[in-house]
Amino acid sequence: MDPVCMVIGAGAGIGGNVARRFAQEGYHAVLCRRSNEDGLNQMVKTIQADGGKASGFLLNAVKEGTIEELISAVEADVGPIEVLVFNLGAQTGNLSLEATTNKAFELGWRLATFSLFRAASALCPLMEKRGKGTILVTSATAALRGNPGQHSHAAAMAGRRMLCQSLNAEYASRGIHVAHILIDGMVDAPDTLGKILGPERFQELRENRGLEHDGLLLPEQVADTYYHLSQQHRSAWTHEIDLRPFSETPWWNS
Repeated sequence: MDPVCMVIGAGAGIGGNVARRFAQEGYHAVLCRRSNEDGLNQMVKTIQADGGKASGFLLNAVKEGTIEELISAVEADVGPIEVLVFNLGAQTGNLSLEATTNKAFELGWRLATFSLFRAASALCPLMEKRGKGTILVTSATAALRGNPGQHSHAAAMAGRRMLCQSLNAEYASRGIHVAHILIDGMVDAPDTLGKILGPERFQELRENRGLEHDGLLLPEQVADTYYHLSQQHRSAWTHEIDLRPFSETPWWNS
């Protein structure tokens, strides 16, 4: 039975490319995303056309019980989940404090922190019984620094970071590798940054800073780091790592 890599948040950017990378290495990639079933099916078909194994599932991660039920189904029908990639975004928009409703603030927490807690609660006991497992969590600069208009996002991502530290403190000695991956820069992804900027501004940004300039994080290159982390020997596990383009000013200097 092939090892399973489950990606929660498998869009066309980091999540989809990470799934493809693991499939290239012999994993059965389980891709989960909230919407766009056609896009999901196309990613699965692309992986399969390359000779890999993949399955796709639509997942409303905010709804309680859905993550837990899907993890149980994958474990039963596909195989033991060796690697969980938690790539769920938690950006609720750039809003002033006055414009941030209680619902919007809570949504960021539900996406970034509570959903990860639920996934870990469902999967860590299973990994512990097997004596091994890897949880790779995508994060953002907001986990370390708040900005105007980011009240929900920064609070939620900081909570995600602390949850990763707590999971690591409790489960590392039990064989589970938890890594918090801080994305400190803009990602060349059409379904995240592209949607935020719109097609014209996104293409302009790619031409000015991306493409041959290498000023945007390339998802396929980011995917190499995720795979590397999953293969680290336990004598030298990385818990936290940050990634940014060479031309980007690090968060602590900006």
